[in-house]
Amino acid sequence: MGICSSCESTHVATVKLILQDGRLQEFSYPVKVSYVLQKNPTCFICNSDEMEFDNVVLAINENQELQPGNLYFALPMNRLKQPLQTEEMAALAVKASSALMKSGCGEKCGCHLNSRSPVMFSGEKSPSRSSSGGEGRRRRRTVAMLNSIPE
Repeated sequence: MGICSSCESTHVATVKLILQDGRLQEFSYPVKVSYVLQKNPTCFICNSDEMEFDNVVLAINENQELQPGNLYFALPMNRLKQPLQTEEMAALAVKASSALMKSGCGEKCGCHLNSRSPVMFSGEKSPSRSSSGGEGRRRRRTVAMLNSIPE
């Protein structure tokens, strides 16, 4: 998932970790999974790039480092090696979008995240709306692909 790292040339890529409670934790340097797990012992960490519908969710080895520019999730241990259902993937996408918006990512780096835009499934069409300011202008709609969050 792109995490705003290419939005501005002055923006520094960070490790972005979405915690179980929906908060975003960021690190400006590579961080070992074991360090993150010390603060979150009831979780496992997974890379959002490796999460797919109906595939099992695997934990990143505790000796590996989380890399800046990537998005990770801290999930409860009961989700380990369980298939990820469509509804769960959608909920994680919403949780990530919300956490990124609260962190100001969309404002600081110009990402096209919009708190009014709904999360939509890939393939769904978004109805266009005219803004109240004039005819023919369309409001930009963000479509969240459930296997990635667009830059």
